[in-house]
Amino acid sequence: MAKRFVLLIGSFLVLSPHAAFAAGDYGGGFLEFLLAGGAAHGRAVSHPTAVQRSSYSAMAEPDASQPAVNPVYLRQEVDYHGPEKPGTIVIDTPNRFLFLVEKGGKALRYGIGVGRPGFEWAGVKAISRKAEWPAWNPPSDMLKRRPDLPAHVAGGPDNPLGARALYLGSSLYRIHGTNQPWTIGANVSSGCIRMMNDDVIDLYNHVRVGTKVVVM
Repeated sequence: MAKRFVLLIGSFLVLSPHAAFAAGDYGGGFLEFLLAGGAAHGRAVSHPTAVQRSSYSAMAEPDASQPAVNPVYLRQEVDYHGPEKPGTIVIDTPNRFLFLVEKGGKALRYGIGVGRPGFEWAGVKAISRKAEWPAWNPPSDMLKRRPDLPAHVAGGPDNPLGARALYLGSSLYRIHGTNQPWTIGANVSSGCIRMMNDDVIDLYNHVRVGTKVVVM
């Protein structure tokens, strides 16, 4: 825990949104005070709820039987006072946020799902490949844990990788969409970073191969 906390301070000193929003964006306590000077505030960016078929192919409609995504995890523009250059992706694993650093001391903040206990990781990677509606081939270790999984799932709205995937270096980790948006804001994956499909499409359109990704 101490090692991760030092990394957080060294890599990402202050993130504080710039207009009124509900308190508790960063989880409360000392970590929220460190990152946001207390109660966090932010300005929501337009976040479509209807499927925009003109932008991408057919996508599964929201499942009303599942819980809604916490508004804290909706896409927002926030202030950024950290050391990373515009265009860098910063992933705040403990608080389940992904930041795309912009010019002028701003960042786009997205809610994410992250690795469950035992599958967390930290480091610096670069986007090595981008894919639209990627196919999914569960790695051998996952198939050993979950022999019920198929060996291959074609790309599409039923694929667990969702609408887009950003592959991180030579690792098995990806930033990708999900067909289970209600898992955003939770520790649920085997180390990959999950985003809502419309958010990962937005991020995909902002970044290119070679983009630096800092995972804390």
